[in-house]
Amino acid sequence: MNNFTFQNKTDIRFGRDLIEGQLRDAITQFGNKVLFVYGGGSIKRSGLYEQVMRLLAGMDVVELAGVEPNPKIESVRAGQKLAKEHDVDVVLAVGGGSVIDASKVIASAKFYEGDPWELVENSALRNDIDQLPLVDILTLSATGTEMNRGSVISNMAENKKLGTYGPNTPAVSFLDPANTLTVSKWQTAAGSIDIFSHLTEQYFDRAYTPVTDGMIEGLMRTVISNAPVALAHPDDYNARGALMLASTMALNGLVGSGNENGWTVHPIEHELSAYYDITHGVGLGILTPRWMKQVLDETSQAKFAKFARNVWDIQATDDLEAAEQAIQATYNWVKSLDVPTVLQGVEIMDNQKFQVMAESAVEVGSLNTRGYKKLAPADVVAMFEASMTTDGFE
Repeated sequence: MNNFTFQNKTDIRFGRDLIEGQLRDAITQFGNKVLFVYGGGSIKRSGLYEQVMRLLAGMDVVELAGVEPNPKIESVRAGQKLAKEHDVDVVLAVGGGSVIDASKVIASAKFYEGDPWELVENSALRNDIDQLPLVDILTLSATGTEMNRGSVISNMAENKKLGTYGPNTPAVSFLDPANTLTVSKWQTAAGSIDIFSHLTEQYFDRAYTPVTDGMIEGLMRTVISNAPVALAHPDDYNARGALMLASTMALNGLVGSGNENGWTVHPIEHELSAYYDITHGVGLGILTPRWMKQVLDETSQAKFAKFARNVWDIQATDDLEAAEQAIQATYNWVKSLDVPTVLQGVEIMDNQKFQVMAESAVEVGSLNTRGYKKLAPADVVAMFEASMTTDGFE
């Protein structure tokens, strides 16, 4: 287990109806000038927009609407302009991971005189400037951004999708599972896969981490069991709540403490999104079982066997057999969520961009030096090729 420090100052407000009595005070502790950031029309259809505006009555509120999935740098630029022009005190983000991710970078960009894309390409710049406090209301269980410092921003003009990290986590995060009851089946499935992938990226690590392994195994079981319930019964508050809290706990920094390896599948999926703008969680669902097959060998089969027995309740006595069954179980679970399991399902019909994406993934993600199993561009190309077919899966 490696040395680590862990500190997270986000004030989590979990449960029903807390927004009504607590949102205004949560914001006014930072000031009266608010940049209200949100995505499409879902918060207006649900009534959440109207509720928020009523609670902010009398405050100086400027709105930034239309933040897209795989948030684009254009939204951050627009937010930077508004934050500067109106000298805002606090950012209120209402939405899923894309809205909150963009809002975090906007919170830094208010104090930056250059193009905010520079803050994405070089996170260190954000540690040298201030950052506005961020209050968020989460409406989609997926990314865990509500309790971490990270954001992922896309620049489609450059075919780049990059992670960036600011100095602060959100100040206050409101997590009401009721705000996710109307989330579509597609986004529920994609979000659940995203949570699961965050966990696998941290679980498959070469460090000795029995404490956090146990936490991750429990979170995995929670996601595996509750995602199908939320799909079959969208208004099941308990299933939605389990996914929401699992999302937060999966990526608030705790369960990755003491790890030594970097992530692999996320940098590879980011290339798919950067070139094809696909749904992130669906891309992860396609890639993850293929990655598992690729990294399974004599050095990793014991960890995969542990994953099989403690997560999937597979009791095969032979480690390799248990590992292979666990990978199949992972694939089956993704498929059961009614999302594509091959790249053609997200309209990637040929291998034309595989090489350039693979080279970028290895460079950006340091996959040849920091991964659970080191990968060269040829290995990533092979993973893309494997994702074009169901060969190897029952």
